[in-house]
Formats: sequence, structure tokens, C-alpha cells
Amino acid sequence: MLCWIVQTLHSLRTRTFAASFAVLAALTLTTLSAAAKQDPLPSWNDGAVKSAIVALVKETTTEGAAGYVEPADRIVVFDQDGTLWAEHPLYSQALFALDRVATLAPEHPEWKTTEPFKSVLANDFATIAKFSEKDWLEIVAATHAGMSTEQFEKIVTDWLPTSKNPVLKRPVTELVYQPMLEVLAYLRANGFNTYIVTGGGQEFVRPYADAVYGIQREQVVGSSVATKFEYKDGKAELLREPKLFFNSNYEGKPIGINLFIGKRPLIAFGNSDGDRQMLEWTTAGEGPRLGVLVLHDDATREFAYGPADGLPDTKVGTFSQSLMDEAHARKWHVISMKNDWATIFPKPAE
Repeated sequence: MLCWIVQTLHSLRTRTFAASFAVLAALTLTTLSAAAKQDPLPSWNDGAVKSAIVALVKETTTEGAAGYVEPADRIVVFDQDGTLWAEHPLYSQALFALDRVATLAPEHPEWKTTEPFKSVLANDFATIAKFSEKDWLEIVAATHAGMSTEQFEKIVTDWLPTSKNPVLKRPVTELVYQPMLEVLAYLRANGFNTYIVTGGGQEFVRPYADAVYGIQREQVVGSSVATKFEYKDGKAELLREPKLFFNSNYEGKPIGINLFIGKRPLIAFGNSDGDRQMLEWTTAGEGPRLGVLVLHDDATREFAYGPADGLPDTKVGTFSQSLMDEAHARKWHVISMKNDWATIFPKPAE
């Protein structure tokens, strides 16, 4: 992801993928369809957050109700990393970048003795965690730029089925949160338009957004590198350049929503300090609004980090105490992964 390179980490084939995820998606949607007849959110434990989501949907979709909202204005935005899928121990796009260094290393023998590539190739994670902004910018320049947008998308698509979270030992696309898949399906079934607004790379997320989340690629707002229009062999193409064009994090999130979506959302889901301004702007609107944050407090089934509420500190998806205090003051809802979610991940496709 681009924002973690610039900010957060500064501190710290194709067919196979489509076919396998189609099986998983079909099984999930079949289960959701049957369960939704009794409970639209079956992987959620009963509680304040679940009740608030159901209540807002009812209030905004009941014609004649004071809070009724026309379908075209039912906008919901979701952060991705840590909100829709796992972000620890490293963001998925960070894992992608490190894997790309290893893949490209034979073409760059000088990397064996040149930092930051030397530490990456040596799997020296202690040093990687201390990489500077300059280090990560060098890595992204080498792994994310100097190619067309189509070439980059193919590289991402080819990488996904080979990816593996180093702790959970599953491909990143299997580490989506089942309760959030249910929320997405429930909202869309009630006429809501769902968008991803991520600090990660827009063109990194777009290739899999539909298959993984049911969100169309044009409904992904994210960080982006600069692109240059040029002709190659007489064919027009867009070339990715090694410099940041738009940072979709912190205040960049509401700016991006306004720029690319053009409407203030009714609901915003996030999980970190990088989502603060998105929730502030969403809930500042008139009428029914909902701000929701995911707190990672389940070290047994996933990870536990904050440092809000005394949880371990982290530079990857920081949920600070000040964000928790603001959530309480503004009456945002905080999901306890440990207490609110009966299930975290879908079962792997067989």
C-alpha cells in the first residue's frame, strides 16, 4: 500500500485464483442467503453494534419513515486493511512488495549488497521493521513503477493465489472477515452502494475487489502513484511512475470520497487512526449516520493490537486511545472482534 510506505511503515494462474475464490464466494453466499431469512448477520453475536447496523438499515429504507433515504444516496464506505481483511503482521501490499523484491532480485545482483534490498533478501525482518521512508520509497519504485497499469494489474493478479500471510499461513484473499462479508451483502440487499476507501494502492485493490468483496473496481478509492500517458510501439498506454500522486489516508479519505464518489456517506467502517477523518466527515452529515470501528482484541483467533484499551502498541493499523476516546464522545460504535464476532474468517474452499 502506498500510505503505509509514506507514513505507517516508516515507523515499523489468474484463472486458478478466480475459480477457487468463486467456489468460496458461492458457498459463502449460499450460506448467507439461507441464514439471512432468520438473521441477516449470522456471524455476529447479538449486541449494540449489530443492533445499530440493523436499526439504521431499517430507518433509512422504510418509505415514509423520517429517516428514509433514496437508494442513490445510500452510500457506505469501508476501509480495507484491518476492516475487511487481516493487516497483521504486515499489510498485504507490503507482503506483495517484499515478494516482488525477491522475484526481481536475479535482474539486480547489486541488491545483494545494497540496502534496503539486502535486508529484504536476507529476510531480516528486524531491520525491515525499522526501514525509513526513503527505504520504502526505494522498494516501491522498484516494485510498483516503471510498467504500464495493465502490466501491474497482471502482476498483482498472478501474485494473489501464491500469497501467504506469514503468521496465519493462508492466502491473503482467504483472510477476509466473514462478519464484514455479511454486512456488505446485507447492505447491498437493501439498496446500499458499497465502496472501498483505502490508504492502500487503488490499482492494487481493483483487480480483486469484485471477486473478494463484490465491490466493482470503479467503486474503489485509494492511494495512487503518478501515471504518464505515452505511446509504446504505436499503442497508447499509461505508465506508472515512482512518485506519489494521491494519498488516500487520514484527511485524504474524505477528500477522496468527495472527489471520486461525490456524496457524503451514511455509514463509514474503519479500524485505525487513518480512518478518523473519514468517520468524522461521514457522521457530521444530517440525518441518520453511523460510524463503526473494528478493534482487534482477539489474539487467539486473529491478532490483538491497539494501543487503545491497553492493547499492545503497533505501527500497522494503529488504534490509539485518542481515537477510542473520540469514538465514545461521538457515539461511534466499536466492534470488539473477540466479543461481537462469532466467526472471523470463512472456511477455506476445498
